[in-house]
Amino acid sequence: MAAAALLAAASGAVPIPLRALPGLLLGTPAPEELLWRNVLLDIRLPRVAFGLLAGAALALTGAVMQALFRNPLAEPGLVGISAGGALGAVSAIVLTGGGFWILAPSAFAGSLLAMLAAYGLGRRSPGVAGLLLAGIAINTVAGSLIGLLTYAATDAQLRDLTFWSMGSLVGANWFLVAVLGPWTLLICAWLAGQWRVMNALLLGEREAQHLGYALRTVRRKLLLATALVVGPLVAVTGGIAFVGLVVPHLVRLALGADHRWLLPASLLGGALALTLADLLARSVVQPAELPIGLVTSLIGGPFFLWLLYRGGRR
Repeated sequence: MAAAALLAAASGAVPIPLRALPGLLLGTPAPEELLWRNVLLDIRLPRVAFGLLAGAALALTGAVMQALFRNPLAEPGLVGISAGGALGAVSAIVLTGGGFWILAPSAFAGSLLAMLAAYGLGRRSPGVAGLLLAGIAINTVAGSLIGLLTYAATDAQLRDLTFWSMGSLVGANWFLVAVLGPWTLLICAWLAGQWRVMNALLLGEREAQHLGYALRTVRRKLLLATALVVGPLVAVTGGIAFVGLVVPHLVRLALGADHRWLLPASLLGGALALTLADLLARSVVQPAELPIGLVTSLIGGPFFLWLLYRGGRR
């Protein structure tokens, strides 16, 4: 992960030699190196830091959702968190004209409301079946409302909607890292500390209850923590698919299902995966860049299909 971060900081439309990084960070650069220093400190490093943060959180919450639903195909979007955030962002773009300080809180509020609605409707049924069905319904309703808003959008708004939905780290800066970093790391640390109850859920809900866990309370806390992490990140990055689905699955294949190791390994693996995806997005079509959501989907989708095919053959 550290090596990928260094490579991402040095690569891009303005290449920076790796040997020059220590001097640019710690020393006084020569006049001809001032451009490198400005690019590194003002653009590259905050983007790399936010990519590490977002990738780690998405993969960790994906592992949490897979434990909660006892399904390796689960991820935060399953209960409407991602769809709710997308609906909030699309509403802000179409109804208010957008702007980060409107779009980000709207996406966050949409994610939180979608999660609360899914939990409120799903808890009427025992287990996670009701929650799953409520999430499917919320995803469908949110998708329909997004379609209506898209139909009513102007050409300029359609362009904003398109680029937001594809995902990007272009908006990353030190302010966002400073605001979301401690918040995200704190909740991720709490989630990683819940590995015992997630291991208990591997045995089944009845067995976990016999071990003394109040599953209704546990489910509510895990869902709320997931929404509080994913909501703000989705508000900034837009739609980034497959990180929360593929990375925990790969880690589970390599290390097993013990969440004591699975959760921190998923965190590091997600940070690595999103950093490499952003590096690829910035390198393929220089000096322009691909939306990072397209890169994760183009790589993650076929790779996950291959994993399923290989597992089916076994």
